[in-house]
Amino acid sequence: MINMEIKNQTEIAEFILLGFGDLQNLQIPLFLLFLLIYILTMAGNLLIVVLIVSDQHLHTPMYFFLGNLSCLEVCYSSTILPRMLVSFLSSNKVIFFRVCIMQYFFFGGLAGTECYLLSVMSYDRYLAICKPLHYAALMNSKLCRNLVCGSWSNGFLVSAIVTLFMSQLHFCGPNVINHFFCDSLPILKLSCSNTQLVFTLIIVLCSGFTIPPFFLTLASYVCIISKILKISSKEGRQKTFSTCSSHLTVVAIFYGSLVIVYMLPKTNELMDLNKIFSAGYTIVPPLLNPLIYSLRNQEVKKALRRVLHKCWR
Repeated sequence: MINMEIKNQTEIAEFILLGFGDLQNLQIPLFLLFLLIYILTMAGNLLIVVLIVSDQHLHTPMYFFLGNLSCLEVCYSSTILPRMLVSFLSSNKVIFFRVCIMQYFFFGGLAGTECYLLSVMSYDRYLAICKPLHYAALMNSKLCRNLVCGSWSNGFLVSAIVTLFMSQLHFCGPNVINHFFCDSLPILKLSCSNTQLVFTLIIVLCSGFTIPPFFLTLASYVCIISKILKISSKEGRQKTFSTCSSHLTVVAIFYGSLVIVYMLPKTNELMDLNKIFSAGYTIVPPLLNPLIYSLRNQEVKKALRRVLHKCWR
């Protein structure tokens, strides 16, 4: 009976998602900036998907993984940016508890999936560079599908478990979230329930499901760099490194900002800085990924030229 009463209370709870509401004079410029970011993110990632699907030359494991990453970035941006854009134009910052929990579920699932996909892509580059003679046999279509399915499944499994426990929490005020999206720690800070179990669960699950992919990514690049350094010619080293430099750049941006956010002390004075670095792994990577992969990848450039040529014929 008590649990039912708590459940009913959480279902009608409302949060105030501040976003960047403290910058009142910059609401319109920020709206235009993030609208442009959203449009470019969607256009760039959807273009990558279209190129990979339509061009036979890109039907390889590396581009299969890149296509999945681009699809993920489209979903990732759509989970956070539309709600943020609305908040810039409206004085109403209210977000219902269920909507907030749903946003966290998709954000957490997509963030976890990205960790796995980046790890899978680094493993693909490891096989291509360190075991080129066995690459085709090892990285077959069945393994590619299993790796991608496993990435999406594991990412959303962790998020589903955490979201389930968070949805059982009781909230009785205050209800102000000083962030631009619903993240786990700001939500837990507002709960009247004992959050120690949920907090411990988040730490254990996130550590258990995201640290291994990170170390696999790190180990892959240690092996790749070691292999590249053994190449005698400078041209050979540059050519080999160019095949994985785009992915390494994306990994550095994503994990670099992620580590900074969760290592920063959670004080009121550092909340604005926390928001900026949070954008470094939620908003910036989806925007930069298409640019990084297209500008530094000759195959993508050639595929784009072929598609444009077909359209103008």
